[in-house]
Amino acid sequence: MANDYYAVLGVPRDASADQIKKAYRKLARELHPDVNPDEEERFKAVTQAYEVLSDPKKRELHDLGGDPFSTGGGFGSGFGFSDIMDAFFGGNASRGPRPRQRRGQDALIRVDIDLEGATFGVEREIQVDTATNCPTCEGAGTAPGTATKVCDICRGRGEVQQVTRSFLGQVMTARPCAACQGFGTVIPHPCAECGGDGRVRTRRSLTIKIPAGVDTGTRIQLTGEGEAGPGGGPAGDLFVEIVERAHPSFQRRGDDLHATVVVPMTAAALGTQVELETLDGLRSVELRPGTQSGQSHTLPGLGVGHLRGSGRGDLLVHVEVATPTRLDAEQEELLRKLAALRGEEGPTSGTLTTNQQGLFSRLRDAFNPR
Repeated sequence: MANDYYAVLGVPRDASADQIKKAYRKLARELHPDVNPDEEERFKAVTQAYEVLSDPKKRELHDLGGDPFSTGGGFGSGFGFSDIMDAFFGGNASRGPRPRQRRGQDALIRVDIDLEGATFGVEREIQVDTATNCPTCEGAGTAPGTATKVCDICRGRGEVQQVTRSFLGQVMTARPCAACQGFGTVIPHPCAECGGDGRVRTRRSLTIKIPAGVDTGTRIQLTGEGEAGPGGGPAGDLFVEIVERAHPSFQRRGDDLHATVVVPMTAAALGTQVELETLDGLRSVELRPGTQSGQSHTLPGLGVGHLRGSGRGDLLVHVEVATPTRLDAEQEELLRKLAALRGEEGPTSGTLTTNQQGLFSRLRDAFNPR
């Protein structure tokens, strides 16, 4: 069947008349145009469903898969549900002409920046293709020296009325005037450049300031820099969405930056000083003797600037100790002597750690949560 009116009202197929009435009243209060103007179509559907299910004959025809509004099952005399809705929403309550001046649409543009720009902020010049007010008619849409004219059909009301006879009596409905599209006025001499719209598309340059702390997905709103409105209406807003490019050396996590330095095994054992090229220039990182892989050093205030607030995040330097893979004879001999001096030679020099959770312990805890 074309419409499942039970689903529209949210009631079972064996619902009683009281259940149907209760469901309709609840939905009608929520969807009424005076309360929720955006739900006009749903309100119409709910009202139509109640019209069918509250009438035993139409409900029976609907249950059988027929059309309750077909000949013999509708209102007759050429008057149907749509006419009731037109009378309800149009009828005696005149809506009047709609204005030619309307707000323009918002626009969105994406801008790529590097990590340095996100850290310190940057100024960028962007090219925007949007609709702007026509320079010839200044948004009016009329040719120079001319003006709009009151519509001869609706006489400026923007709508035409029609009287329909039905079992309810005479019902007056109102619809937008087709001659003026509901504006109440017509443009007898449109502007040759914009064709009467009052807008033309053009490319323009904008200089924007991107603050420190932005990240991929951050949107900057520029009020009034979007599409110009029809008929000289106010412009919408322009949203600039940031896309941050990946950095070859630093990884960003929030406002903190992470970097990895690789040091030889001997340097990690003896201790060393590493010169690190940061976004703020060269910085020294002191590695103590016996530095292990996975240890990190924090350089405060060398991360990304906070978007909302002062200060910056930190730079965390992670250490990776490189074990040599190729040794000449002399190097191998020296290492063997070192291993002998430290008592680390032989196949049983490794030990099982107990101060860290191993793989089997993690698996055990995963399957046996406390």
